[in-house]
Amino acid sequence: MDLKQKPALPLSEFVTLMALMMALVALAIDAMLPALPIIGEELGATHENDSQLIVSLLFLGMALGQLFFGPLSDSIGRKTALCAGLGLFVVGSMISLVAESFTWVLVGRFVQGLGVAGPRSVSLALIRDQYEGRGMARVMSFVMTIFILVPVIAPTLGQAILLVANWRAIFAVLAVLALMLFGWFAWRQPETLLPSHRMPFSLQRILHVSREVCTNRIAFGYTMVAGLVSGAFLGFLSSAAQIFQQQYGLGSLFPIYFAVLASAAGVASLMNANLVMRFGMRALISHAMLSLAVTSAAFFGFAFLHAGSPPLWCTMAYLLATFFAIGILFGNLNSLAMEPLGHVAGIGSALVGSISTLISVPLGILIGHSYNGTILPLVGGFAVLGSLSLLVMRWIESAAVQPCTTVS
Repeated sequence: MDLKQKPALPLSEFVTLMALMMALVALAIDAMLPALPIIGEELGATHENDSQLIVSLLFLGMALGQLFFGPLSDSIGRKTALCAGLGLFVVGSMISLVAESFTWVLVGRFVQGLGVAGPRSVSLALIRDQYEGRGMARVMSFVMTIFILVPVIAPTLGQAILLVANWRAIFAVLAVLALMLFGWFAWRQPETLLPSHRMPFSLQRILHVSREVCTNRIAFGYTMVAGLVSGAFLGFLSSAAQIFQQQYGLGSLFPIYFAVLASAAGVASLMNANLVMRFGMRALISHAMLSLAVTSAAFFGFAFLHAGSPPLWCTMAYLLATFFAIGILFGNLNSLAMEPLGHVAGIGSALVGSISTLISVPLGILIGHSYNGTILPLVGGFAVLGSLSLLVMRWIESAAVQPCTTVS
């Protein structure tokens, strides 16, 4: 059975609520993108690329926070843990809002990341509590559609705020949104983890489940792939403003181009909701990953011939294909990684999210800080990490001809 228990909310409301919880991450990142150069310049960042840390520190906080909120949700319930995360996110927003130095903005972003780890990891557990298999993949596809479509409007929202106020107002908007989600969730969403199914919060249990995740070839393998893909994507998010605003001279038009790319990912994710029921997750992931790696390698050669700055329309065509592949990958990779972990959904989702993010953050920082006025570091990052992902997937698939799926 794909449906584990009857959902307490109508599917449309549940999907929307979960999507907005997870999309809080995307909004916290993408609404800031037009303001990154401004914040770095106003608060005296040492190097031009240092403003990218405003993105990276949020991811780092989220990676560490998931290790806490996942097990906490298994112990005290999903609702309390998620609400605590939203509260911490508001605190981080306020720290960045009143920051007088670049360092304190980064501190606030790290705290935001710790807080948003609550809705990020607990939302997955809420979904896993009620769905499994292709049913979960279908729900995740709808969730990821909204999640990915948030970047369509987020940079535009950030740019609009900058037209009438300064960058601090963006943090105020994020705090207000988190408070609104807190109220909606607390009022409408029932608890999905019964008291009889809860487990004590213990370091020993975290280590035990960590070992289970890391020795299960399917869970760990797809978590690695998710981290590699996310690392390339984080590299794009970190350097996107510099590529479009400075390298291509688009200035305030940057949000429009970013929205077009995000739309491609959203369309792919929406299509995936139907395709996954016909072809399965593994087949879709294999085709999308192969397309991502091959296209990136070919475009790297093309960009190299143009001194790292090919015509804008060519770069957009490549990125549209890349974002379409990412839209197929994200929901399916998470679902496949979680498939063997239904009996430890809370801490399992936390570990999957945390490990994949810890993999992605240094890779994203490396790609972003390698920006040299050309798109070569970005495209090369997609090509290399896409190729590594294919190798990891081959390793996962080799388990099908072996007597077990765990690492010996």
